Amino acid sequence: MSSTEPRDSVKEAAAPPPAGGPWDERALYILAAEHSSLASARSLAYNEAFTRIGNFLSFLSISFVALALIAQATAFGEPFLGIAAITLTFDFVIGLITFGRILGTTSDDMRAVQAMARVRHGYLQIAPHLESYFSEATTDDLEGVMRTYRVPESRLRGVVYALTTSTGMTGIIVALLGGVLVGVLVMLAGIGAGVAFGLGTASAVAIFAAVGVVAGRYFIRDQTSLDVRFPSARQGLAPDHTQSR
Repeated sequence: MSSTEPRDSVKEAAAPPPAGGPWDERALYILAAEHSSLASARSLAYNEAFTRIGNFLSFLSISFVALALIAQATAFGEPFLGIAAITLTFDFVIGLITFGRILGTTSDDMRAVQAMARVRHGYLQIAPHLESYFSEATTDDLEGVMRTYRVPESRLRGVVYALTTSTGMTGIIVALLGGVLVGVLVMLAGIGAGVAFGLGTASAVAIFAAVGVVAGRYFIRDQTSLDVRFPSARQGLAPDHTQSR
């Protein structure tokens, strides 16, 4: 009996502390690894978006250079309009595909931002006194996510902000490209340049409006589907930063 008691006490002393809450020291390393993984995911999303936009603009530039050379050879005749219509159709389709993928990368980035807010919330559960040192959100609700993106609260300023994003820029280029395509098709049908310009302008505005509606509905649906676990105090539940060692 006496010989087994020291062994049992040694085993109890060597046993790791139970992992029952955020005060567990191992939680800090796990959260840090998760934070690093999410930062890499955001970087990959940005790189993919920039690469897609760069490829689209490169393809568009090459198409315009080719059309300029063809225009010199055909003296802007009917063959040129036919080739331009085919080329611009390819550009327009690629632009729509690029725009759709940009929406997807934006959604992926928003999910990563929300997950990083959860990790910061975990940091504060471990060390509540560090709250004043965080510049980004520590709640994973929509308010916290939009705080990270610095989206203006004013609706008008929000629209202007949306136009400066990669999604807004791609939408504008696609809309203008669609308007030019409609103008070329109208001219190819034998209608005058004035009417073609008017229809092309109207088509560009209509395409831009349609792209904006699609993007708006996509973002609204994506934002409303957020799985909120740590809402802010404004939503009726204050963040839990009171737990300590």
